[in-house]
Amino acid sequence: MLVGPTASGKTDLSLRIAGDEFEIVSADSVLVYRYLDIGSGKPTVDERASIAHHLIDIVDPDHHFTAGDFCRAAREAAEGIAGRGKIPLFVGGTGLYIDALFRGLSEIPRVDPLVKTGLEGELEVRGLQALYEELRESDPVFSSRVHMNDRQRILRGLEVFRGTGEPLSAFFGKARGIDSDATLYLGLAPEREALNRRIDARVDSMMERGFLDEVQSLRERGYGPGLKSMKSIGYAELHAHLDGREGLAESVAGIKLETRRFAKRQVTWFRRNPKVQWFTHINLANINNLIHNWLETHT
Repeated sequence: MLVGPTASGKTDLSLRIAGDEFEIVSADSVLVYRYLDIGSGKPTVDERASIAHHLIDIVDPDHHFTAGDFCRAAREAAEGIAGRGKIPLFVGGTGLYIDALFRGLSEIPRVDPLVKTGLEGELEVRGLQALYEELRESDPVFSSRVHMNDRQRILRGLEVFRGTGEPLSAFFGKARGIDSDATLYLGLAPEREALNRRIDARVDSMMERGFLDEVQSLRERGYGPGLKSMKSIGYAELHAHLDGREGLAESVAGIKLETRRFAKRQVTWFRRNPKVQWFTHINLANINNLIHNWLETHT
């Protein structure tokens, strides 16, 4: 199996490095949602027609999609790809998904919904920083991978700990992942200033292509800012604008800032995996040579 690009790569680059031997499996936590097209950077219809893609547009925006859901769907996709005599190319930057699938994730017991409701109430009273400090005490392993402003994962870590009595990190590694000596990991981490320029240009392009209209359309469908999917970078900031809490320019600047922060967290997360072979700039010749040599050895 081939895993990559990670830190900054999107499917457009994957299309340039993947040949007929591969089918792409998205490991992106936003691409799973239908209707979240522009803000997620979803590959176009033409791109998806040129090479098979999996785990895109598989649930509605009000579905609470988890790492466990991803593992089940990704395993099924990988088995189907292998059955067709091809190789799955896992693409995306959701580190939790990649680690859960390749390193293993035990089934997390169902947690009483009241635990989550209680935490959301505490968030309003105590603030995110206080909850983050509690997560650091209760689950130092998981919290070391979570940014202090990552509301979703802070609440999830505390939800599991309070609901099961076990830290979320305790469920990693208990079940066998799909990693093997035949797995090739590729990571892309462009020079910081170049990456920031690409991020800014990408956000400007999304706005020109109607990102704000997309969020407004989602609201009209009943997919409001309280949903997990709507807390994704870009969607959250534009909901704040539509709710009158921010000007449009402020929201767009916020999207750029949060995307840059996310890219930095991605690199930090994936650098913990010693198997990742990093490319600091996009050298397609070197990447393709590496893949060609890997194919000769493992196929």
